[in-house]
Amino acid sequence: MSIIRDSDKEAIKKEIAGLTGPVKLINFTQELECQYCKETNQIVKEVAELSDKATAETYNFVTDKEKVDSFKIDKIPATVIMGTDDRGIRFYGVPSGYEFISLLEAIRIVSSGNSGLQQRSKEVLGKLKKPLHLQVFVTPT
Repeated sequence: MSIIRDSDKEAIKKEIAGLTGPVKLINFTQELECQYCKETNQIVKEVAELSDKATAETYNFVTDKEKVDSFKIDKIPATVIMGTDDRGIRFYGVPSGYEFISLLEAIRIVSSGNSGLQQRSKEVLGKLKKPLHLQVFVTPT
């Protein structure tokens, strides 16, 4: 059974129709002790099926330690959104509700290779001397 309704699939296809580059959605999950892992994995797969530019991969958080370590995943459900290279974009938790729109936007940005930042912002960020770990928390409440 599909999580995304057929009517919504058509709207999503239109939203991601302009993808220019490849996007890989890499989901980290496990069967036990993870409240939203199953739903997150299904959403990731269903979204990837809606574009010929998107693919989905699934790894087990417990048994696929090499992948978990290489992507620095520390909690689940986790979804890596990457293009030809990994820019560190991670979604933790189930991308539903308002978060689903953020997922689609991240897919579009990664596909285009353009962050959308203004030149001045890029210049300021380019002056950083150390890696920056930036996290954005979203909640519907």
